[in-house]
Amino acid sequence: MEYRSRSIHKSTSIMISAILFLSLIHTSHCFYLPGVAPEDFQKGDPLKVKVNKLTSIKTQLPYSYYSLPFCPPKKIVDSAENLGEVLRGDRIENSPYVFKMREPQMCSVLCRITLDAKTAKQFKEKIDDEYRVNMILDNLPLVVPIRRLDQGSPTVYQLGYHVGLKGQYTGSKEEKIFIHNHLAFTVKYHRDPQTDSARIVGFEVKPYSIKHEYEGKWSENTRLTTCDPHSKRTVVNSNTPQEVEANKEIIFTYDVEYQESDVKWASRWDAYLLMSDDQIHWFSIVNSLMIVLFLSGMVAMIMLRTLYRDISKYNELETQEEAQEETGWKLVHGDVFRPPSNSDLLCVYVGTGIQFLGMVLVTMIFAVFGFLSPSNRGGLMTAMLLLWVFMGIFAGYASSRLYKMFKGTEWKKISLKTACLFPGIVFAIFFVLNALIWGQKSSGAVPFGTMFALVVMWFGISVPLVFVGGYIGFKKPAIEDPVKTNKIPRQIPEQAWYMNPIFSILIGGILPFGAVFIELFFILTSIWLNQFYYIFGFLFLVFIILLITCAEITIVLCYFQLCSEDYLWWWRSYLTSGSSALYLFLYATFYFFTKLEITKLVSGMLYFGYMLIASYAFFVLTGTIGFYACFWFTRLIYSSVKID
Repeated sequence: MEYRSRSIHKSTSIMISAILFLSLIHTSHCFYLPGVAPEDFQKGDPLKVKVNKLTSIKTQLPYSYYSLPFCPPKKIVDSAENLGEVLRGDRIENSPYVFKMREPQMCSVLCRITLDAKTAKQFKEKIDDEYRVNMILDNLPLVVPIRRLDQGSPTVYQLGYHVGLKGQYTGSKEEKIFIHNHLAFTVKYHRDPQTDSARIVGFEVKPYSIKHEYEGKWSENTRLTTCDPHSKRTVVNSNTPQEVEANKEIIFTYDVEYQESDVKWASRWDAYLLMSDDQIHWFSIVNSLMIVLFLSGMVAMIMLRTLYRDISKYNELETQEEAQEETGWKLVHGDVFRPPSNSDLLCVYVGTGIQFLGMVLVTMIFAVFGFLSPSNRGGLMTAMLLLWVFMGIFAGYASSRLYKMFKGTEWKKISLKTACLFPGIVFAIFFVLNALIWGQKSSGAVPFGTMFALVVMWFGISVPLVFVGGYIGFKKPAIEDPVKTNKIPRQIPEQAWYMNPIFSILIGGILPFGAVFIELFFILTSIWLNQFYYIFGFLFLVFIILLITCAEITIVLCYFQLCSEDYLWWWRSYLTSGSSALYLFLYATFYFFTKLEITKLVSGMLYFGYMLIASYAFFVLTGTIGFYACFWFTRLIYSSVKID
C-alpha cells in the first residue's frame, strides 16, 4: 500500500512538472539548472550519502538498493525522481552512512547481519550477475578508480562498486562467492581559503572483502580485532575475505578519508567525462565527411552538368516529334506528381518524421550548450519526451499539408493517424517490455502511475497539438504541382537489374549508416555498458552529416530512377534513406553478440526490443529527410523545363 501511494504521488508530480514545464521557466528568479547549483560545506557539516539502483551490464535489469539485505537506515526515504530518472530505473534513497565534512573516520561499523538461506541466495545471484552498487554524494556518483598498467595513462573510473566477487581459496579449486563488506571512501574537496568552506569535487571508493573478527559477545561498543582505529589496524587488502553462506554473520564497515583537491567545482565532472579516444571521433567525422564530399560531388555533377544540359536540350526542341523521340526524366512529367498508393500512410510517416527531426535538433542544441549534462540525471530523457509532445504541432502541420496536396479532404482523420500510429506502436512494444521487467521484480519497471502520466502527456498534450497543426496546415492553400498530371498513367518500361526497387532501396541505406556507425558504437556503449556519453559536439556534427548524406543519396538515386522513366518515386525516396535503419538494427545485433555478455532471455528480449524501437525511430527520421530532399529536387527540375 505504501509503495502504491508513493508511485501515485511520484506520478502526480511528474504530470505537474510536464504540464507546467514552460511556466516554471518564467517563475524562476535566477539562472539555475536542477542539480547544478554548488553547495558550500563548513567543517563538521553532515553530508547526505544517498544510494541508487543496483546495475549490471550482464542482465540490464536494475534493482533498488534495499532489494538486497544491506544495512538500512531507521526510515527509508525515497527521493523525488523526475520522469527521466523513473524511466531509467533510478531509485534514489537515503542511507545509514554518516559523513561529516573534513572529519575522517576509520572502521565505522554500519551494522551486523546474519544471512539465512534466502538472503545468502539473493547475494550470490547478484554477485554472480556482476551487479554494482551506485551511490550519490552532493549529486556526484560514486566511482572506483582503476589505474591503467601503462605509465602516464589517466585513471579510468568505473561507475559504482561490485557487490562482491568470485574467487578460490589458495590450494582449492572450488569457486566461492565473497561480499565487499568494507568500503574505503575518499571524498575530494576544493577549499576556499577566505571562508574556509569547501565544495565536494570527487567521491571515490575502494571496496574490500574481509572476515571481521571480534572478542567476546557482540554489542554496540564491540571493538573489531581486524579493523581498529585505536591500534591503527586498517583494512588494506582482501586476503581474508568474507564468504557468502547461510547462517554466517557479515559485519559491514567503512572508512572515510578527505582529500583537498585543486579541481574546482565547475570542473568536477571532467574526470568522469574524460575522453581518451577522441582521435576515433575525429576519424569518424573525417570518414563521414568523405562520404558527404563524394555524394556532394555527384549531386553537383547532376545538378550543374547533366540537368543543365538536359533542360537546355528539352527547351530547344522545336517539334512534338522530336520530343517523342527523347528519353529520360522529362518524358514522365505527366506522371511524376501522380499521388502514390497508400498516400495517407506516407503523410502520417512524413509528419511523424518532422516531429522527430524537431525533437532531435532542439535536444542536440540544448545538449551542446550543456543544459543536459550528466549532473542533471534523467534530464536528457525528460527533455526528449517533453519536446516530442510539444513538436506534435509540426507533425500535424506537415502531414495535413502533404495530404491536401494529394487532394485529401478529411484532415481530422489524417491528424488522428499522425498522432496515434507511431506512438501507439512504440507504446505497445514498451508496454510488453515493461511487463517483462515487472515479472523480474526490477526497479526498471515503470510504475503504473508514471505509465498513466505518459498516456496523459500523449492524449492530453500531443494529440491536441497535432490537431492544431493539422488544422493550420489544412487551412493553407494546397501546394501546386509545377506540371499537370495526365489522366491515364504511363506504362513504366522494364528496368535494369540495378534499378530494381528493393536493390536500390537497400543500396541507398548503406551510406547514411556508414556516416554514423562509428559514433553509434559509443552511443550503444554508453547505454548498455553503463558509461557516460557527453560528446554532444561530435554527435551534433555527425547528425548534420547524416542529414546531408540522406538528402544527397536520395536525390542521386531519384535522378537515376526518373531517367529510367520510373516515376514511382514517392515511397521509394522515403524508403531509400530510411533503409539505413535496417543496417542500424543489424549492427545492434552484431554488437550484442560481440560486445555484450547478456545470457538471460529476458535481458536479450529487452535489448532487441529497445533497439527495435530505436531503429524504427531512425527509419522515420531518415526516411522523412530523404523524402523532402527528393520532393524539393523533383519540383525544382520539373519547374525548370517548358512543357508543351
